[in-house]
Amino acid sequence: MGLITGVCTFLYHLPQIYRWLLKPYYIASFLMTIAFLVVRKAPGLCEHLASDREDGNSCDFDWRELEILMFLSAIVMMKNRRAITLEQHIGNLFMFSKVANVILFFRLDIRLGILYLTLCVVFVMTCKPPIYMGPEYIKYFSDKTIDEELQRDTRITWIVEFYANWSSDCQSFAPVFADLSLKYNCAGLRFGKVDIGRYGEVSQKYKVSTSPLAKQLPSLLLFQGGRELMRRPMVDKKGRAVSWTFNEENIIREFNLNELFHKSKKLNKSLGFKENDFQGVEDNEGFENI
Repeated sequence: MGLITGVCTFLYHLPQIYRWLLKPYYIASFLMTIAFLVVRKAPGLCEHLASDREDGNSCDFDWRELEILMFLSAIVMMKNRRAITLEQHIGNLFMFSKVANVILFFRLDIRLGILYLTLCVVFVMTCKPPIYMGPEYIKYFSDKTIDEELQRDTRITWIVEFYANWSSDCQSFAPVFADLSLKYNCAGLRFGKVDIGRYGEVSQKYKVSTSPLAKQLPSLLLFQGGRELMRRPMVDKKGRAVSWTFNEENIIREFNLNELFHKSKKLNKSLGFKENDFQGVEDNEGFENI
């Protein structure tokens, strides 16, 4: 049954996977992921490679290479247990495959290892993961507008994501947050984002660290009347984030979005908004660069 469910899920996401693979970032990542396999199996090339196999067949994996590949599979499976989106699953596969390839190439030939490592460095410096550009009802704040917007109307509840463009976790979370904004946005419940990688003053004021060691990115903060009511992930005394999974189910439950949404719909009626009219306005605001 689990196998059938996995196959059905893969087929459902197949058009989306094709769109990803056509982007330069994913094409380059895929080619780098299979690099060692191609080199080890390529006729005319593999015959000249070193091998620890007893039969001397240099066109097949030796026992040490198989161990490394099996260890890679175990690591990817462990990491993907906490992955939320398909992008995160694929990203984990690509990242750890590159690490394994570095080890395999250095073990095979130090010159190939240096070449592959150089390609990895160039790839990291020149290729960035595609940024989510789908529909959303989200207001983007700057350091000059965030306080004013949060305090403008005390009846409005804001859920604000503090993020940084360089954070892969923030990039993976972007479609989840956008989907929540499409489902729950209304006059009394608004969604916002602020890039604290760009606005360091906002990071300091709201005490959200951008340090990779703190693991506070992304952070979701709930505001009413400009006052913070809660945040996820929570932060311990050492300034490190308490482990928390950023999936839609957890956010709806922890932030009590269903109850907030029903309360906020009353504000819609009191302000004379129709749901479609308000969402039409928000659609234009959501893509505004402030």
